Amino acid sequence: MKPEAQQWVQLSASKAGALNPVVVNGAGFTLYRFDKDTADPSKSTCNGECASTWPPVVVAPGGKVFLDGVDRSKVGTVKRDDGTLQVTVGGWPVYRFSKDAKPGETKGQGVGGTWFGVAPDGKKAGVGVGNTGSGSPQPKPATSVVLFDDRNFGDPSQGLAGKGCQNVARDNVASSLQAQGSLKIWSERNCTGKSKVVNGDVSDLATIGFDNAISSVFFG
Repeated sequence: MKPEAQQWVQLSASKAGALNPVVVNGAGFTLYRFDKDTADPSKSTCNGECASTWPPVVVAPGGKVFLDGVDRSKVGTVKRDDGTLQVTVGGWPVYRFSKDAKPGETKGQGVGGTWFGVAPDGKKAGVGVGNTGSGSPQPKPATSVVLFDDRNFGDPSQGLAGKGCQNVARDNVASSLQAQGSLKIWSERNCTGKSKVVNGDVSDLATIGFDNAISSVFFG
């Protein structure tokens, strides 16, 4: 099914969740980029089932793209395999995430380790960027983490440190975590099952679908 091309598309630099800045559409929904696409030349590799989960942002031929806080020189279009024109930022084709149910949600951030909110310059939003808006392109790997049983870092808590995969002593009880840098959390022991990359503190693991679900952690 071809996505419906819009006569006009709005791209705004905004804040969504922990991502600041990130590009959102006219309705305030977060827009994402896919690591398996290419930016030079622009090419989308997300078709079929992928494009159902990640609807591409498409514009009608001759349609307009309105910008707010996004540099016009960074914005373009690329022809998709189905012939529609997909909007690009910094060369990267951009998409919505079907599981973002309301404006400001960022449930697509980090999915599969390949999907990230798109920053106004086309780079990955929220990856290795401090609150100052500058930083290295990749987050620093964490070497330790504190897992709290309650949301908002409420005790009791337990700490983990080291390199590689570490099993949690009391698993499936954490509701928040604190870490300096990025790490991968897993739903099963020995770094198996469902996983999610997190970067820094998470005050409520339910927001990323991991409440009382951490059994192991991978560092570095």
